[in-house]
Amino acid sequence: VQLQASGGGLVQAGGSLRLSCAASGSIFSINRMGWYRQAPGKQRDLVALAGSGGNTNYADSVKGRFTISRDNAKNTVYLQMTSLKPDDTAVYYCNLYEFGLRPRDYWGQGTQVTVSS
Repeated sequence: VQLQASGGGLVQAGGSLRLSCAASGSIFSINRMGWYRQAPGKQRDLVALAGSGGNTNYADSVKGRFTISRDNAKNTVYLQMTSLKPDDTAVYYCNLYEFGLRPRDYWGQGTQVTVSS
């Protein structure tokens, strides 16, 4: 399984960006896709998750500003980010977690999001 993320960039505070992550390969149908982020000198933190059944979960810091969605037919997850703040600056990583008898965890290469004040 490979994950290809895209959509990062530089944006002013208050602006918007949309991240995409496409998964390819043999993917177990019961899975969870999501986004994490890591700012310089900090640990990698959860941003948002979307299960294959439609459930979603968000970090408190992005609730009301970010929206995660997925297209199961395309094995693609999206992160619509609005009202961006300088604190959102980080490398954003796409993640795919497969449930089942042999759980597996996959990561994309990361995409930089920089929010200027």
